[in-house]
Amino acid sequence: MAPPGSNTKASPGVLGAGAAACAACCAGPIVGLLAATGIASVLGAVIFGVVGLTIVLAVAAVLYQRHRHQQACAPTDGSVRVEAPQLKTRQ
Repeated sequence: MAPPGSNTKASPGVLGAGAAACAACCAGPIVGLLAATGIASVLGAVIFGVVGLTIVLAVAAVLYQRHRHQQACAPTDGSVRVEAPQLKTRQ
């Protein structure tokens, strides 16, 4: 216990020095955490964009192939015989 009449409260200078020491000690890990979070966000955005682009290109390739296949089937020159449909009768 402190003797009677002594000042046991810390002075503002001691508190300021403690705050400065804490800031110096904890700044590195805090900045590292923020940097890691930023890098993870950028990587997530890049991966999301690449996956989206891959899906769009795959769908576009399928649609292009289907469209190209339909153009390859050209109509014949001349007439084509078409028979009338016949109804099935019940037996």
